[in-house]
Amino acid sequence: MQFGKDAIEAIWRRQCGGWEWSDVACVQSFLVECLQHNLDPQDGLNWIIEHRTQLSDADAVVDAALRWVNEHTSTGSPVSGIGAEQQE
Repeated sequence: MQFGKDAIEAIWRRQCGGWEWSDVACVQSFLVECLQHNLDPQDGLNWIIEHRTQLSDADAVVDAALRWVNEHTSTGSPVSGIGAEQQE
């Protein structure tokens, strides 16, 4: 089983194929799959930002990824923080 950047890259290739085909839809699918594999979507977002120079429409893709992370995680915080407020 792959972890970390190798797993994130494998998910990217499954969902987007390569950099030249990356768009908002594949980025959202990429982040959903990261979450399904218990990978922090924030790490996926960071990976996208790290590779933004390879994206044909970097601004739109990064903006879409940032919006998705903010909408699907606890205020954009790492997954490990989700639900912590319920323990109090």
